[in-house]
Amino acid sequence: MDVSPAIAAPAPAPSRLSDGGQDAATVGRPPPRRAPETLHPALWLGHQLGRGVESGVPSGFAALDAELPGRGWPRQALTELLLPHPGIGEIRLLSGCLAAIQQAGRPVMLFDPPAALSAWALADLGLDVEQLLVINTRARVVPGSDSLWALEQALKSGQVGAVLAWLAPRLRAERLRRLQLAAHRHDGPAFVLRELAAADRPTASPLRLALRPRGADAIEARILKRRGPPLAAGLELALPPVLSRAARQRAHDAPLPRRRALHPATFIDLASDVAA
Repeated sequence: MDVSPAIAAPAPAPSRLSDGGQDAATVGRPPPRRAPETLHPALWLGHQLGRGVESGVPSGFAALDAELPGRGWPRQALTELLLPHPGIGEIRLLSGCLAAIQQAGRPVMLFDPPAALSAWALADLGLDVEQLLVINTRARVVPGSDSLWALEQALKSGQVGAVLAWLAPRLRAERLRRLQLAAHRHDGPAFVLRELAAADRPTASPLRLALRPRGADAIEARILKRRGPPLAAGLELALPPVLSRAARQRAHDAPLPRRRALHPATFIDLASDVAA
């Protein structure tokens, strides 16, 4: 009986390894680029804001939180809000975040508000007026005093829960970059409010929004810069009233000493402090 010869197995392909033990196809190629956050947790890129596990502080607006990195206002980063003019509802927009910071036992600082603050309105928004610190750095009692120095030091101190600052117009890019570096050491949200015309200039802030009023109790928020693409359409957000009817009645019925005792906030003149 004839027996068919066995079919020989194919010989293995010759190895393509070079003398150094590497695949010859990869010899001469640069190693793959590693993402910054894999090298050290403190390294990150501007467009990667919110990529880490750190969650943001809820804004109080579900539609806005869905678009913000970290599902809320970011910590350890500068958030830039651009306004056509002050007083369009920016405090009401941020009141939920600021009140939550205070309830966590951390102070809130307001730098250079453009007008006098109403204590009754702030209290009606849920803010503890007695724990609110307002810093006025524009008196310039000391010639040549730096109005941004106090803000930068507050961000570096680690003792502040949230910061809200109305900045002077036409701020130089390097000054904003210094604030961003300081905010990176600040474990909380940091908001700077600037003129709407700054939208045409680059910014070191990882998050930038443009705000526009939409009637007395609404505001449009459009995200101009964030992780990923900007938001093409603005979000219309309903704001709490300036002063509710119940709060107006309480203010009207309060005894005169109580009305006077509820002052807008504690004011500190930085220049006078330095002079002293």
